[in-house]
Amino acid sequence: MSSSPPAPPGAVARLRAQVSELHQELVRYQLVVWTAGNVSARVPGADLFVIKPSGVDYDRLAPSNMIVCDLDGRVVEGGGLSPSSDTAAHAYVYRHMPEVSGVVHTHSTYACAWAARGEAVPCVLTAMADEFGAEIPVGPFALIGDDSIGRGIVDTLRGHRSPAVLMRNHGVFTVGKDARAAVKAAVMCEDVARTVHISRQLGEPLPIAGPDIDRLYDRYQNVYGQPAPPAGAAAPSAADLSPFDLPAADLSARTDRGATA
Repeated sequence: MSSSPPAPPGAVARLRAQVSELHQELVRYQLVVWTAGNVSARVPGADLFVIKPSGVDYDRLAPSNMIVCDLDGRVVEGGGLSPSSDTAAHAYVYRHMPEVSGVVHTHSTYACAWAARGEAVPCVLTAMADEFGAEIPVGPFALIGDDSIGRGIVDTLRGHRSPAVLMRNHGVFTVGKDARAAVKAAVMCEDVARTVHISRQLGEPLPIAGPDIDRLYDRYQNVYGQPAPPAGAAAPSAADLSPFDLPAADLSARTDRGATA
């Protein structure tokens, strides 16, 4: 790949803060244990992405040790640290799915149980139709270390509504328009995997008709939530924003707390 164009001023610092903070959401929702799992974010306007370092405890993650890679997975800025062992998979997704700007990987318990069985999670809940618009599919078995996992993710999700894939015998990978959306998909994937598993202990879950899934998905994706503010409206204050929407400077006091843990 040719050399990347320079990133917009402040973009890398902002994403380092955001990616560092989003990793704590994986812990909060009990999607990871020890040092497993990762979040990455594409740098807008540049062939770069930000990802966590390999094997570093979650309470030691900070903006300063997030790693910047190019779309071939080569480290551009890393402070001497090695990037996540899943970097090649993330890079492959970014190269082949230009609409994706966030990738997440977890080993969450219930979703991994479905992955171990090589079984898709059927779309039998309205919340699942909302978020995934279909079953959560299973991707192929692939070994870690090259772009085989990334190829399996892309081949499975291309043309599929679901932002999540269960890589067989491995775990969950999710994609999104940004890193926060990919984290949300990972949270929702574990939630519905758990609920559908429990449902099957009681009997066979009842299917939702395809046209109803379509309607639920369209409503959630296009109507649900708050409308965009009108042009010229005053920007919300920092107190009104999620921490994931704050500029890097506003996050630094919070996210640097783990730098010397």
